Amino acid sequence: MNDEEYMSLVERAKSRLPEDIARHERFQVPEPDVLIEGKNTVLRNFGDIADALNRNPEDVFQYLQRELGTSGILQGRRIIFKGKLTPQQIGTRIKSYVENYVLCSECGRPDTRIEKEGRVLILACDACGARRPIKVKKGILLREKEERIKEGEVYELMIQDVGSRGDGVARRGDYIIYVPGTAKGTIVKVRIEKVSGTRAFGKVVRE
Repeated sequence: MNDEEYMSLVERAKSRLPEDIARHERFQVPEPDVLIEGKNTVLRNFGDIADALNRNPEDVFQYLQRELGTSGILQGRRIIFKGKLTPQQIGTRIKSYVENYVLCSECGRPDTRIEKEGRVLILACDACGARRPIKVKKGILLREKEERIKEGEVYELMIQDVGSRGDGVARRGDYIIYVPGTAKGTIVKVRIEKVSGTRAFGKVVRE
């Protein structure tokens, strides 16, 4: 049998594989397509990455924010992160997400789904039936909860949304911060005037 005949047999065998195995054969996460715009970093192909992971884009977005230690805004199929980040920094966090939230630790396949049992997240594999708890980095979550917004302090924030009254809305840790006169997607310096529980109200500091 020559090489051409051998490759023909291989391709014929692959075409007959069950769909779930064929998907696993093709499982590949795109490399981060990163663009620096001023003081921000744009992950231009985030939608393609989330599609490859077969996970809720909002969940992946929140994970990346925590792991990168920065805030951002999910804009369509791209993310705008605050600060300058390298493709390597983002790629390392995506790889970590794949290892913790996607790949089965028993068979190594991506044919998994996330379930919740009480307060514990479980990674269930449809390919081999394995189940394991997902380990959440409590240290990161604890630091976020411990961060306190203080009245009179100035913070640099990204406006992620616009509230029903037209005020810009930013988030920092557990806090939602309302800033009048700001537009979605802008980064501003804000002086906090009032804190009520996990809500805060501030004004833009004019330089």
